[in-house]
Amino acid sequence: MSTLTIPPVIPTAREDAKNLHKAFKGLGCDSGTIINILAHRDSKQVELITQEYDNKYSDVLRKRLSSELHGDFKRAVCLWVREPAARDANVLKRALRATVTDFKAATDVICSRTPAQLRQLKQVYLINCGARLEHDIESATYGDHKKLLLGYVNTTRYEGPEIDKILVEDDAKAINKGRDNSFFIRIFTERSKAHMSALISTYKSMFGKPLEHAIKKETSGNLMYGLLTILRFVENPAIHFAKLLRKAMKGFGTDDSTLIWIIVTRAEVDMRYIKAAYINKYGKTLNEAVHSETSGYYRTFLLALLGPNC
Repeated sequence: MSTLTIPPVIPTAREDAKNLHKAFKGLGCDSGTIINILAHRDSKQVELITQEYDNKYSDVLRKRLSSELHGDFKRAVCLWVREPAARDANVLKRALRATVTDFKAATDVICSRTPAQLRQLKQVYLINCGARLEHDIESATYGDHKKLLLGYVNTTRYEGPEIDKILVEDDAKAINKGRDNSFFIRIFTERSKAHMSALISTYKSMFGKPLEHAIKKETSGNLMYGLLTILRFVENPAIHFAKLLRKAMKGFGTDDSTLIWIIVTRAEVDMRYIKAAYINKYGKTLNEAVHSETSGYYRTFLLALLGPNC
């Protein structure tokens, strides 16, 4: 569920575009106005504002924001004004084309998306990034981790609720016997979310231990991380993202890249559930954690996306 606070009476896209144009005039820019408008509009409304701005002022809103804003505030806002699939494409481009590949960010985005979302993501990635997503995965990753990511983005998985109980039990028995990496890759890239959910409970009931234990025993490194990401997204996506956010803000320094992409990409999807999971697990609200780890307009923007402190 979305955490956006959208006003009961929404100005037209033309009015919002006009006010954004005013905010850019003069020395510096009115960051408060930018936040008050963009952080309180959903992705469809932001898209209309962007189209109106680009057409009316013969300018590109995203480029103007990039030139007017700075640092993490700029990164967060510029990611937000993209449509959802383009946000994922942007995060993946940064992760896969960095000097040092951000394996975890690439894995977290890819392995937490549905087959339908991945199909759209591949189309947008090709248009926006000038290359096939599979090409960049091939270039940036290696070994079984590469096979997992390529398999996950290319396999057409069933998205309905029906399952084959016999196949679920067969998978559970095979995993318990101990299998090689190729078996795990095939199961985790080919089986539906409903099948995987049934496999988690079936494995636990048959062998008295979580399926996660088998993954940790039989695999390692980036492959293990990818398999666990798929598993945790099936089990409880809110807890999965709450853990990632906690890790991004724990210890010395803050992993702002992770903080930005999770809050921006999940604000309209399931952020209310993530916030609930966060406070239940860590005893403080996500808003409080973000407030303590950020500052300035960057903080204000993220907190606006997160909604009320609860």
